[in-house]
Amino acid sequence: MNKVVRKIPLRQNKSDFAYWQTRPYAERLAALEEIRQEYHRWKYGVQPRFQRVYRVIKRK
Repeated sequence: MNKVVRKIPLRQNKSDFAYWQTRPYAERLAALEEIRQEYHRWKYGVQPRFQRVYRVIKRK
């Protein structure tokens, strides 16, 4: 098995943006959600959850 290596100038390198523009909307959104979840696990060590919000309302 031979290794194959290609050297190209940085200016000719295709961007990730061009790749993701070819993917369907649902696939892009799923990838974004996966990245978000990985970030929260790395940063906080837990799965993110909704915060509880309470309001105290004074009635007359």
